[in-house]
Amino acid sequence: MPSPLPPIPGTTPFNGDQARKGYALNKMCFSFNNEANRKAFVADEEAYMKQYGLNEQQAAAIRAKNVLQLIAAGGNAYYLAKFAGIFKLDMQDIGAQQTGMTKDAFKAMLVAAGKD
Repeated sequence: MPSPLPPIPGTTPFNGDQARKGYALNKMCFSFNNEANRKAFVADEEAYMKQYGLNEQQAAAIRAKNVLQLIAAGGNAYYLAKFAGIFKLDMQDIGAQQTGMTKDAFKAMLVAAGKD
């Protein structure tokens, strides 16, 4: 059996434990492939989360619309993209969350990096 990879500071690897932890959350986010489900979620987020059996950590992260908290709660980035799309969060919004910056500061950082 291969030895486990060393941890990468500031990251949450999506492994089997995270997959089990986030099953309900990821199942709910997968449901957002259907427009009717997206509308149902927007109409009553709490009822929709309850329907999928989200735990309090997952529900709090959904309420906060915080992708890093969702990843820590077992969310898979590919499924979370469906959730982010409902609220028109783009990759710059997510990058800003991941770096603890405002979106404008994150965009400025990207522009500055492109000038190197």
